[in-house]
Amino acid sequence: MKPIDMNERYPGYNVLNKRNSPSWNDQTREVIDARLAIDADFHRFCDEAEWQTLCAVCNQIIPQPDHRCPKVPIAAMVDQKLYSGKGDGYRDARLPAQSEAWRKGLAAINAEAALEGGKPFCELAQEQQRVVLLKVQKGEVASPAWEGLSPQLFFAKRLLHDVVTAYFAHPASWSEIGFGGPASPRGYVRMNFDRRDPWEASEARPGREEEARRENEHVG
Repeated sequence: MKPIDMNERYPGYNVLNKRNSPSWNDQTREVIDARLAIDADFHRFCDEAEWQTLCAVCNQIIPQPDHRCPKVPIAAMVDQKLYSGKGDGYRDARLPAQSEAWRKGLAAINAEAALEGGKPFCELAQEQQRVVLLKVQKGEVASPAWEGLSPQLFFAKRLLHDVVTAYFAHPASWSEIGFGGPASPRGYVRMNFDRRDPWEASEARPGREEEARRENEHVG
């Protein structure tokens, strides 16, 4: 039997079916509706060059399937965070403040791309983009634009952190991982190992895919 595709780990499950159920209250619905309303093309922190680079970076870090609708507006969520000035409540002291780190990091990625392929990062072929990001991740960079900013730290502690956090903070990704959204006000009851509440998604383990699909059609 072939391995289950990640996109089919919770077949038939749609977290938004919980919207009008006892699983979510008005405050939860308000927060989730705001995230669903984010315009994937809207940005206020990044200028156009930074925005194109950020979008291309996000697409490389977390490629999203073409059939997903809506897709998680990762770049817009990162831009929104940077524009708001809201931090995480902590940061690695070896890095600049998040807005400064992102501006310098995006510029440096573009400079590295110019050395690698003679073009801005967003215009490189997919494989060339991956090569550039791998060099950043390993700290094997050549551009002087990285002066004062560790590429490895930027990649691990800022770029990955913000991109992955944005992705998994959006409802469009929750159905993929079987997450039910904020547990407010219903919460969870069956807390023992390998137990789940009826309002949690059912995982399609090998041999029970159709059973999981039937169960997930009624999760709400």
